[in-house]
Amino acid sequence: MSKTSPGSFISGVLLGTAIGAITGLLVAPRTGRETRQLLKKSADALPELAEDVSTSVQIQADRLSESALRKWDQTLSRLQEAIAAGVDATKVERQTLKHTKPEVPAESRPSVSDYKL
Repeated sequence: MSKTSPGSFISGVLLGTAIGAITGLLVAPRTGRETRQLLKKSADALPELAEDVSTSVQIQADRLSESALRKWDQTLSRLQEAIAAGVDATKVERQTLKHTKPEVPAESRPSVSDYKL
């Protein structure tokens, strides 16, 4: 898949069309009447060309939208898996902590002399 944007493609098509039309008019050995008829036909074809370009842009937008949706679904799935793994690890750690009694060092235990009588 190309990394260029659909807008640059469309700009290239329109620029190429304009350059081709101007070049054709300048070098064609036609009379003024023939040239006007050609221009009229070209002008009549512009709405169809615009519709084709519009359709092409819509197709590209749909593809990008579908691609973004697939990537979002994949990211969401990985996130759900990570959360589930974290919840499971928390449960295991909680059970481990419940079953083990913490060792309190002798120096941190209160002695009889620490209490006031």
